[in-house]
Amino acid sequence: MKKAFWFATLLLVAGCGAAADDSEAAAGAGYPVTVTNCGVDVTFDKAPERTVLLKSAAVPYLHDLGVLDRVTARAGQYPKAYYDAATLAELDKIPLLTDKTDTSGHLQISKEVVISQQPDLVFGEVDNLSRDTLSAVDIPLLEEPALCENNTAVPSFDDIYRQMQTYGKVFGRTAEAATAVTALKDRMTKIKSDGNGRTAAVLYPTVGGGVTYAYGSTSMAHPQLEAAGFKNVFGDSKERVFEVTLEELLGRNPDVLILLYSDGDPAKVEQALTGLPGAEKLKAVQNKNVMPQLFNFTEPPSPLSIDGLEKIVERFKAGA
Repeated sequence: MKKAFWFATLLLVAGCGAAADDSEAAAGAGYPVTVTNCGVDVTFDKAPERTVLLKSAAVPYLHDLGVLDRVTARAGQYPKAYYDAATLAELDKIPLLTDKTDTSGHLQISKEVVISQQPDLVFGEVDNLSRDTLSAVDIPLLEEPALCENNTAVPSFDDIYRQMQTYGKVFGRTAEAATAVTALKDRMTKIKSDGNGRTAAVLYPTVGGGVTYAYGSTSMAHPQLEAAGFKNVFGDSKERVFEVTLEELLGRNPDVLILLYSDGDPAKVEQALTGLPGAEKLKAVQNKNVMPQLFNFTEPPSPLSIDGLEKIVERFKAGA
């Protein structure tokens, strides 16, 4: 009996030890992890647990990976039209630090407010809160690759799949990332382009008067237009986004205009372009082929870009 008791006790202790070891191994499995972001190596000793969103582009990735609950604060605009009910429910639980932006849609927030959240990861670089500023206080930052400064790479829908895999690696959710990528690729195979060789331009008008911006070949607008069957009239520009005059727009005179905006009334966004003197001469305006589209449905590459492509194809399909 004593031997049996001793043996059972030994097994119990060994079992507890193995469970603890397995738990510890699971917690640190695959770490440290290093990813390259905007040309900088960013290392994580463990999966981030307190993250702050300064831009909304990462939201669909984090939702698909099941880690949106790791976001402890957010700032900027999160239009409800972007998200399904489940994602909105998750976002509603995350405190909003500020939604103040300038006329170009850039976030206005102090670095002190962000640093006070004690994040172990920040998503999105803003004008007054750079990677270097955060690095000085040991806070890593990840930016969407297409928004990296001096980026000249031509984006594609493959970038969406790669970024999903990158976030899966950072959070230790590689299996979830693989499942999400398969689902996104399946959606792409079901989209039937119907541009019929028409020309198009993607613009960002300034509501209330001011500069109009156009998107070139290094923006996600370019492959999105191509996937929809259109030719980007600014596809010869290697700039991601740049100022454009109405005269130049009239010179290229696209059949279709897609107008990006960060938030607010889409009718006012359309008026910001159609109300310009001479805009009535544009074919797209004359034929009512003008479509306001929320910014993240196009830029930067994300699962929302696929949503945006579906919306473009639906809006401009034959007979629409």
